[in-house]
Amino acid sequence: MKYLVLARRFRPQFFRDVIGQEAVLKTLKNALAYKRAAHAYLFCGSRGIGKTTLARLFAKALNCQALSPDFEPCNLCPSCVEILSGQSFDVIEIDGASNRGIDDIRTINETVGYAPSHGKYKIYIIDEVHMLTKEAFNALLKTLEEPPERAKFFFATTEPHKVLSTILSRCQRFDLQRLSEEQITGKLQTIAADIERVAAPEALHRIAQFAEGSLRDAESLLDQILCFADGAITLEHVQSVLGLVPDEYFSSLDIAFAEGRVGFAFELVEKLFQMGKDLTHFLEQLIGYYRRLALLRLSPQVHNAPERLLEAAKLYTQGQLCFILDTLLTSYTEMGKSPMQRVSLEALLLKILRSKQRIPIEVLARRMSELEEKLLESCKNQEAAPPAPSDQESVLEPVPFNPYAPPQVKDKTTVAEAPQPSREIAEAADFVNLDSAGPCQIEPNGRDDCTPCKVEEIQETQSQSCKPGREEDQIREVAVSQNSQNLTECGMTGNDHSQTPPGEAPMHLETLLRFAAVELEGTIQMEK
Repeated sequence: MKYLVLARRFRPQFFRDVIGQEAVLKTLKNALAYKRAAHAYLFCGSRGIGKTTLARLFAKALNCQALSPDFEPCNLCPSCVEILSGQSFDVIEIDGASNRGIDDIRTINETVGYAPSHGKYKIYIIDEVHMLTKEAFNALLKTLEEPPERAKFFFATTEPHKVLSTILSRCQRFDLQRLSEEQITGKLQTIAADIERVAAPEALHRIAQFAEGSLRDAESLLDQILCFADGAITLEHVQSVLGLVPDEYFSSLDIAFAEGRVGFAFELVEKLFQMGKDLTHFLEQLIGYYRRLALLRLSPQVHNAPERLLEAAKLYTQGQLCFILDTLLTSYTEMGKSPMQRVSLEALLLKILRSKQRIPIEVLARRMSELEEKLLESCKNQEAAPPAPSDQESVLEPVPFNPYAPPQVKDKTTVAEAPQPSREIAEAADFVNLDSAGPCQIEPNGRDDCTPCKVEEIQETQSQSCKPGREEDQIREVAVSQNSQNLTECGMTGNDHSQTPPGEAPMHLETLLRFAAVELEGTIQMEK
């Protein structure tokens, strides 16, 4: 007996054998029950989900001479037998990719008026109808709009958007769904039991995952694995035939992520390269793996998940899994164009392993918001005027520390005890305080004796003594820049300089910012 592949051997011959298309099946059966069959149907969907199968079943049921009470074809009458053998003159199948010209459609228009030989209807099944040319579609319009009484047209396509809208408006459209992994796994188990072969459930489930909703693809893969395995079909057989990376490598990647071993990226890529694995294929498998982890992490109600995946999902946070998935999807298109896929994959794995040290942006935003609130509160407290001292008691005003200003001299004892600032700091502080009209404390020439001088004289003296590239100029520029920046952050710019003593508000904000930076750095270290 001639061998038939599993996809043809187990093609559904009854409506009850079709899985996953309940809405379409109910509509077609009701059309048979109420005798409301339309003259044109369009079956849309991805590959291997039963478009052509449903068209054949419906054609067989329309021409069947002994329908069952539940409107199933008998498969025994002459019409059903001819359709099963592909020799029926009433059901004509046309490949739209091979017969796509206007001449082929003219042939249909010329023969569509002939009466059926055995059945009730003359049915044309055009597969991949989107491959017809625009002229062929236009030639079919009139016949499709007003066909003969006993003529039916069934179209099947994977790309309905390429079909002319004038054709779509003349058809009843059915959009078939992809099959779930559970439905495909159940069908594969039925096939394995029928052919008396033992298959591990995890092996069949992996085939269903790889088929991506196509039952025909899953049956073809099972047929290939049956030729590879002598005895029972195991998960190792499936991984070997499909070229998949063993699950142990993903478990090792999870452990390396938890332990922070970034160098494992180079070890893993080296193993894959020595095994001869396709790196792009591995990246696709890695995306699917992290998708399952994200599903388990974000949807705890998911049941029937392996214990290994449940434990692996606990090693990641929701934010880390979302970041990893986004990184993988972005790198997938770039890796296909990269001439150095090995280096690209190593860099990608390094980014994944280093993402454990990554602080979420919402945490940083929250901490910066807290620091901003503290700064605003400090500025408000600074603007409040201190209480005036009474006449009876003498109160010394506290002077904030400013490294850019010399100490306030009260008497000779204070001068002797106070630490003398360096010449560079004194000149920078003197240059910053040029806006004030008071006397300077130290002359620009650096002499020990301090004599009063006017602002104009100071500016003239400094402009004569300063040369480009000198260290004093750099110190002054830093002091002026930081002073202006601190005044701007505190909300005092322009004419507001006279409201706050020079050096007080800027130094206070600078000190507060330094403490904030230390606090943020310490928190980041704790997060690590």
